[in-house]
Amino acid sequence: MVSLGKKRQRDEDDDGPGPSGNQAPTVGQQTSHIKNKQVRGAKYAKLKHEKNKLKKKERALREKEVARAEELGIEPPPKPVPKTIENTREKDETMVQPDDAEVAADEDQDEFAEHFKRVRPPNVLITTSYKVTGAMYRFISELLEVLPCATYYKRQGYPLKKIVEYAKSRDFTDLMVFNEDRKQINGLLLVHLPDGPTAQFRLSNLVLSNDIKGHARATSHRPELVLNNFDTRLGHRVGRMFASLFHQDPTFRGRRVVTFHNQRDFIFFRHHRYIFEERQKKEKGKKEKVNTVKARLQEIGPRFTLKLQSLQKGTFNSKGGEFEWMHKAGEQDTSRRKFQL
Repeated sequence: MVSLGKKRQRDEDDDGPGPSGNQAPTVGQQTSHIKNKQVRGAKYAKLKHEKNKLKKKERALREKEVARAEELGIEPPPKPVPKTIENTREKDETMVQPDDAEVAADEDQDEFAEHFKRVRPPNVLITTSYKVTGAMYRFISELLEVLPCATYYKRQGYPLKKIVEYAKSRDFTDLMVFNEDRKQINGLLLVHLPDGPTAQFRLSNLVLSNDIKGHARATSHRPELVLNNFDTRLGHRVGRMFASLFHQDPTFRGRRVVTFHNQRDFIFFRHHRYIFEERQKKEKGKKEKVNTVKARLQEIGPRFTLKLQSLQKGTFNSKGGEFEWMHKAGEQDTSRRKFQL
């Protein structure tokens, strides 16, 4: 059960000032000065009820205006844009514009440049922590279907530094190390070879293909790659790290899509295939049905969520490594509308 204080704080966050900064005081702000808890709760409930009634009345009025516009054949009034945490995001000085020449020049010479110039095709080595269960092996087998350019090697007790050196000598471009603790797959260490960087992620909400209802089967075609909302300099760097795991020339015939969707600094991984279906649809003013082609998605799996913990310069070095970025809960989590990626 959520306490009244927490609920009021959440309302203040959700209804707070938007980009214009000229919003009316929220229900929580109107009642926060009342010291008596029972009086404050009753006043809060009353104001909230009145606010909901006003919203319902405004919604009904908008629906009438839209219906009237359709009857007259004119353009309906624009739909109001709801305020979300995403569109009220605090501005970040590291946000990257699409036509930023400085960023383009930096990325033309960074560690991933050879991949995007198609000089060095991806060759990924996948391994795990020391002790793993059957769930890890099932996950790795599905991941090998996602990444046609990947090879799995059993850990066999080797330290990570030796594995990094071995991968370098065998011309691997990337190393992925998945961690398991108490039968839960909970971490990913991603190392770009030969010169880094190294990213550490927390992994959660893993769902394997067999647990996804109506899932599809993966083919051997190279998948398309979609990267969403990696908007800052750090986000660009992480996005380029993910992109370096996949070939730059996908096989479109396979209709496979791999998506890394960043939302509020949580990176959601999804693996789909798209299907084109021909259906009959009845249009307004016509008696006969018209054939239309629609596209839909069928999930293949697996699905999981990543949260960036650190980004280190160079390859893995737990003691003397220099960090480009590290998650610091006390300093970076001060606002719900401030994001790093």
